[in-house]
Amino acid sequence: MTTTAPPDGRTLLAVVVTVLAWASAFVGIRAVGEDLSPGALALGRLLVGTLVLGLLLTRRGWVRPTAGEWRLLAVCGLGWFAVYNLALNAAEQHLDAGTTAMLVNIGPVLIAVLAGLLLGEGFPRWLVVGLAVAFGGVLLIGLATRGAEADVVGVVFCVVAAVTYAVGVVAQKPLLRRLPGLQVTFTACAIGAAACLPWAGALVADLGTAPAGSVAGLVYLGVVPTALAFSTWAYALSRMDAGRLGVTTYLVPPLVILLGWLLLGETPPMLAVVGGVVCLAGVAVSRRRSRPALVPAAGLPAAHAGTVGRR
Repeated sequence: MTTTAPPDGRTLLAVVVTVLAWASAFVGIRAVGEDLSPGALALGRLLVGTLVLGLLLTRRGWVRPTAGEWRLLAVCGLGWFAVYNLALNAAEQHLDAGTTAMLVNIGPVLIAVLAGLLLGEGFPRWLVVGLAVAFGGVLLIGLATRGAEADVVGVVFCVVAAVTYAVGVVAQKPLLRRLPGLQVTFTACAIGAAACLPWAGALVADLGTAPAGSVAGLVYLGVVPTALAFSTWAYALSRMDAGRLGVTTYLVPPLVILLGWLLLGETPPMLAVVGGVVCLAGVAVSRRRSRPALVPAAGLPAAHAGTVGRR
């Protein structure tokens, strides 16, 4: 859609809620990481998100997917919701929330690359330049963590999260031509939850020893950054140009750094901050030429043209 009129108050409120929810997800994952293992946290969050999204979907009709659409839903659910969440949770075992958010924000550049390869959208000059700049930022963040092997492992997990996020979004784009966005999101989330069932034992064990605050944090991650943010993003996207709305997600990393400092007392290394700024600059450069907007970046589990994004 193309919207030129300024967004109204409700739309702006939806944008604010979405950005804050996605930013809070990075801090929330970091906060409960000592009590909930990556697999247990991914499964718990996706189960809660699936339940809430399912309740929202009961008020809507169901469009039966074709065999081809089920295959794309499987790619989206396994890549974006399952592997993405597992990698993101694992990354935050090694990196602070701010550094993680900056690295995952290379996702939109990777989405554009995959769209060029798989959807025939081409490779404009600014996309290639932006890709090079963004990965220069990744290298800077890697240098900032070179003194600790575990931190380098965290960088690798972040890149895996960004790649699987991009794969999921590109797989999702064709689905939105016919299927409702809420249905696509619910189905992909449910598939992701099913893929994480091998960690059911770990989830039960972790919940048995985790303090009430961490259990509440898990429920929060499923309800707010997943289900609520999906809904507010979809509301805003139906009333704003997708490209303009996508730019708002550039606010997520600085908000994560601020929230991490206020709530967790942690800040990224200065070189990592510089690398994060370079990553975001690369994303911005890659969007200089007008392109069909697919999705914003995710702390996430996230969002996208026609529906929502993750973080």
